[in-house]
Parts: sequence; structure tokens; C-alpha cells
Amino acid sequence: MTSITPFLWFDNNVPEAVAFYKSVFPNARVETVSDFMAVFELEGQRFHALNGGPQYRFNEAVSFFISVETQEEVDYFWKALTADGGEESRCGWLKDKFGLSWQVIPAALGRYLGDADRTKANRVMQAMMGMRKIVIADLDRAYAG
Repeated sequence: MTSITPFLWFDNNVPEAVAFYKSVFPNARVETVSDFMAVFELEGQRFHALNGGPQYRFNEAVSFFISVETQEEVDYFWKALTADGGEESRCGWLKDKFGLSWQVIPAALGRYLGDADRTKANRVMQAMMGMRKIVIADLDRAYAG
């Protein structure tokens, strides 16, 4: 069976990265981990990782989208993934301490942005553009007008 799996290139810190992601994601499973490579699963998504060295770095051209329902989930993943040297970006995007980009996005954002009433959707878009971490209550207020 054909499958597509993200393959991540780390700078000689695969065991640390896998341990970090295992601590962040409730449904994490590690298949193999060594000083050279790892195979692990986060929330059902399989990953391969390699200690490739410093030649290549992660950038925002590729990110991993975490779909959540509640503000508590947004807050949890935001805090956990920006901890110990991660950095906030805009519109729900962040980088973790390894430089990997993530989007922590509540389902409400997609519902609001996809609304047929473009005036409401545009207000939500403008509210989101001013945010770092997405705040669902602020989206609700923008949607309501």
C-alpha cells in the first residue's frame, strides 16, 4: 500500500525532539529511536526523523496543522510547543524549539471563515490577522459584529 509520511531532518537532536513531541501530544507512540533516526506517531500521524546535521533548517514553507475544538486545547498546544525557546508567529502559527512550524487552529476559525455571509467572514479574518495565538472568544465577537 502506498503511503506518504513526513520525513524530518534534525540537527543531531532526534532523541530529544522525539521525547519532546511525546511529552506534548497525548496520543504519541514511539516505534524506534536512536542517535541517528526515529519513527514515531503523533495523534495518528506517522513521522520519520533523521539526524542529518546543520546543513538544512526547517522553515515556514512546511507546517503541521493541529485542529482543535476548545480554547483550552489552543492554550495547551500553544504553551507546550513554544516552551523552552519556541517562538510565536501570527495567525495561529508558531515554531517549536527545534524550528518546526505548527499551526494551532480551532475549528471555529474554519467555520467562520467559510461562512456564506462574507461580511462576517471578513470581520473574523481581520480579527485573526491581529492575533498571534488564536482566541476563540475574540473570533466569536468579530463574527457577531
